[in-house]
Order: sequence, then structure tokens, then C-alpha cells
Amino acid sequence: MLIRSGLADVVAVEAHGKPSEIRTLQDVYYMAFDPLHVRPLPTGNPFFLAGLDAQAYMQRTGASREHLALVSAKNRTNGLKNERAPYSARLTVDDVLSAPYAVYPLTRYDIADFSDASVTVVLASEEAAKRFTDKVVWLDGIGFSTETGSGAVEWHAWGRMLSMRDAALMAYKLAGLAGSPSESFDLAEVEDRFSFMELLSLEELMLAKEGEAHRLLEQGHFNLGGPLPVNPSGGSLAMGVQLEATGLARLLEAVLQLRGEAGPHQVKGARKAVVATWRGVPTYTSAVAVLSAG
Repeated sequence: MLIRSGLADVVAVEAHGKPSEIRTLQDVYYMAFDPLHVRPLPTGNPFFLAGLDAQAYMQRTGASREHLALVSAKNRTNGLKNERAPYSARLTVDDVLSAPYAVYPLTRYDIADFSDASVTVVLASEEAAKRFTDKVVWLDGIGFSTETGSGAVEWHAWGRMLSMRDAALMAYKLAGLAGSPSESFDLAEVEDRFSFMELLSLEELMLAKEGEAHRLLEQGHFNLGGPLPVNPSGGSLAMGVQLEATGLARLLEAVLQLRGEAGPHQVKGARKAVVATWRGVPTYTSAVAVLSAG
């Protein structure tokens, strides 16, 4: 906004999260709940909202727990090629399904752990950018949207993420995206702090038709060597949730891909990427960015 308004030519954007120093993290989640209707509920686990969303999504689309486990296994295995992925592991679907439930229908491997991180991104106008580097990554379009207020679950469309759909439409319009989104990108770094959210994100981003994401997943469509690699970095399931830095972590991974600097998890010939992130339980705010290589 500062650059497009003409107020600045170069802007540094920094985000960080240090959940390791938060002694009452669960209490922070509870404080974000609606104080009248949700916060008083003795759930014992604030992620129960994600469990409800997961069940609603599965019922609507026909996706199964095996599909959620396939996401977890894919991303944590992808993370083995990423030096910034402390929770990577060579997991099978059976490993995920046999793990203890954290909140039904999600096992401990379906939920991303927390990690500490700080990410800084330098944004610049077209003229300024060319003075700094010959490896420019263009920010073609951005979008952000809030579905409801904090913890206002009584208005949430369960099993959907309307804020992500709205943010995607905004970003695609600004980017002048021509044709189907599902055929417009070489990779996607999307929300996966809960395994079902990767599938839901792909559908809300229109990278898969509604109810089709889990079928494409079965076919290997979203694998590192597939037609549309999704979270080749390992996503949050492998890299962890860095609280306020989670969105920039996804953006960083997309930038490295478009510069050809992603290392062992590089997507060959990557020229265009979409990034999507969600504020997390219990909020319904999303942001989407469309990036292309210079």
C-alpha cells in the first residue's frame, strides 16, 4: 500500500513469532474466543473448532481421514529436503492414522507444531527493485479478507473458508489472471496448520473444483513432481506454525522457488506461484498473494 500510494519506494516488512516463550499459549487461544458464547465452554482444547471444521469439510466433500493423513505424510516428507523444516519426518498414512487423536478427527500428526522464526521481506517499486537485484520476484496481486470477528463462530460457514475465497478473487483480479487458476501456477504454498486445511485451501483458491481436491491428491497431482506441487517446502506441518510469521514463511518459500534458490525441494521451471495463509483458530481472516519470476 505504501509503495502503490507513492509514499515509499522501498519497504521492509518484518514478522516474527516466538511461541517457545509463551507459557500460557492455550490461554491466549481461549482469550481470542467470543467471550459470551464460546470462551466459557470447558472444551479442554481450543483446537476443537478445527475438528468441527474438518468434520464438516469431510462430510461435504467425501474426503476421508486417509486423505487428511496423506496430506500430513506428503508435507512432512517434503520437509526432509528443507533445512527450515524441524518437524519433517518420513511418515506413512498408517503412521498418521495410528497416532493418538489430538482432537477428532485429527491426530497429532495432522496438526502442525509451533516453531520460532523471524522473516523479513523487502518490497520495492519496479524502478527501485531493478537497482537492487537482477532476481526480481514480482508481487502481481494481493488480497485479504475477514469472514467474521474474532471467535464469532455462530456465523462461520463450517467446512468452508469464505475469507480465503474472497482474498483469492481480489488477488487474481489485481494480477490480471487469465484463464483457470488451476492451470495458472507452477506451485502453491498454502495453509496447512491442520491437514484438512490444505485441501480446503486448494478448493477455495479454485486450484481444485469443490470436492475434488482429495481425489487429485490421491493421483499425486500435488506431489513435488506432480502437475501442481503444493507445499514443496513441507508447509507448516513440517516447518511449524510461527504465529505472526507464518504467512511470511509461506511467502519466503515461494520467493525462493521463483528465484531458483529452493535447493533440494526446488520445483523445476517454477515461474508463477500462489501463496495463501489463514490467521488460525478461532479467527477467519485470510490473505492471498500471486507472485511471478522476473
